[in-house]
Amino acid sequence: MSDFSAFFQSVKLPVMPEVAHALIRTLHEEDIVLGDVRNIVAKDPTLTAKVLRAANSAAIGLRREVGTLDAAISMIGMAQVRTLALTACMNVAFPVAPGLNRTEFWMNCMACAGYAQWLAPAAGVDWQQAWLAGMMVRLGELIIVQTVPDTLTDIERQPQIPGDRWKREQHVLGFTEAQVTAELARRWRFPAGIVQGLDTASDPLAAVPFCPLGGVVHLAGWLADMAFTEPEILDALPHAVIAKLDLDLDWMHKHMPQPDSFLDITSL
Repeated sequence: MSDFSAFFQSVKLPVMPEVAHALIRTLHEEDIVLGDVRNIVAKDPTLTAKVLRAANSAAIGLRREVGTLDAAISMIGMAQVRTLALTACMNVAFPVAPGLNRTEFWMNCMACAGYAQWLAPAAGVDWQQAWLAGMMVRLGELIIVQTVPDTLTDIERQPQIPGDRWKREQHVLGFTEAQVTAELARRWRFPAGIVQGLDTASDPLAAVPFCPLGGVVHLAGWLADMAFTEPEILDALPHAVIAKLDLDLDWMHKHMPQPDSFLDITSL
């Protein structure tokens, strides 16, 4: 039996809310309309309140309050409301383990999601899948440290160099947080493309065939872990992954987004 199989025998898996399942199914429905997303979110009053609170936070500086889901969708768009709702669901399903700063953890998740969404179109990857995989990739760490608490010190040892957390997990456990999240996504019946992207994110160049989504999430994870946000950090990214994705580094320098442009959901 592999270390990975043995690990999952002792894991208590979080429960994915039905609302999240329904929202994920909408990612591939080309004829999805505003009312469909609104009706899914509206089934959960607590989730609705969280989405409205986050939408009002995003609307700071505007002269009107977001008081309904229709208003939230009108204000920030259907994709952003779906983003808020999915993130709120994950936040409930995955309580942050003792020893990890909750705000920093979720800010990192959202930065990874935002960078993945930015890189996706240039790499020929669906941006919605990239956003979801980027937001979820670190969730496996929460399962790891809740199941094997003694690993937290090694995994989070400072200084945190981009890409190092995956290497430490591989060394300590024989597998990574991304692979744990992929297995969870498989058991939750996520689309196969998202499962593959998560499964290959920690070492995309080792995957045969190469998975572009895994490469995008890999780069996004590096960017989310960077200590500062100037375009110069792009030069520190693994260039072999950039080349494999056929990304234009000059374009990346010119168009790199700032993390404060990503939707802030830390109040969820």
